[in-house]
Amino acid sequence: MKKSLKFLVAAAGLIAISAATAGTFSTAPCKACHAVDKDVVGPAWKRVAEKYGNEEALAKVFKGGFKVEDRKIASSEPKFKSQAAIMTGQYNTLIKGHEDEAAKALFAAVKSGKM
Repeated sequence: MKKSLKFLVAAAGLIAISAATAGTFSTAPCKACHAVDKDVVGPAWKRVAEKYGNEEALAKVFKGGFKVEDRKIASSEPKFKSQAAIMTGQYNTLIKGHEDEAAKALFAAVKSGKM
């Protein structure tokens, strides 16, 4: 009986942890197109952070629907303007609903130097 109870308590704890982390933002998919210090398919996150200045300004653009005209790099640099559709799709899949977390993750990655 005690073993069964311990198992149920442990299982409930794992379920609670899974539920708590299910809605968190991860930068893992971002690595396919971005790096902290260099432009890849998308601009370096260091440049993005410099353009926006703080998490709140970037989160505001995310919350506004991440329109190309609101993006400081994609709206002004032809190389990235042509790639903007890729990020629009990624926004809908990865960032929408996690705008504040995504902005914090970007600035944290720039500060630490790694994604």
